[in-house]
Amino acid sequence: MTTAWLLVLATVMLDLARAGPVPTFKPTTTRKGCHMGQFQSLSPWELKGFKKAKDALEESLSLKNWSCSSHLFPRTRDLRQLQVWERLVALEAELDLTLKVLRAAADSSLGVTLDQPLRTLHHIHVELQACIRAQPTAGSRLQGRLNHWLHRLQEATEKESQGCLEASVTFNLFHFLVRDLRSVTSGDLHI
Repeated sequence: MTTAWLLVLATVMLDLARAGPVPTFKPTTTRKGCHMGQFQSLSPWELKGFKKAKDALEESLSLKNWSCSSHLFPRTRDLRQLQVWERLVALEAELDLTLKVLRAAADSSLGVTLDQPLRTLHHIHVELQACIRAQPTAGSRLQGRLNHWLHRLQEATEKESQGCLEASVTFNLFHFLVRDLRSVTSGDLHI
């Protein structure tokens, strides 16, 4: 059992190491402009899919023995304290990690349950990357709160176990969808 756990952990860490540093600024779309307003409120069908996925992830986590050394998404973090372009970068880093962790979980028995939420998150990710590319300050040097949070996020992805990453992403999922995503789609973004 321990050998299997170490093999899974080593595989996950290698995948995360190959994924590159957070955040990635390489857009995966050639569309121009920023269309994040469409995500201001998700449909009841999408939210139901996320609720089902979160419940399944929590049930899966309850079967695992994990202990985490850090709080990946501290509750005191509020993206509205950042400049608009910084919110985009922070949200993209958070979403990038969320997608990586949920894709790894989807490779297990949770694949069908995570399918719809992963498609929605991927669509949000594509739009978010287009917004980052469209921002004139997106290449600016990262400073202050944003730099601290991104460094903390990168450090945690390198040190934490897959179980801790899954737990952090799972418990942060609705905070991401309701609060963090809205801080970007709130109308402050004019591109």
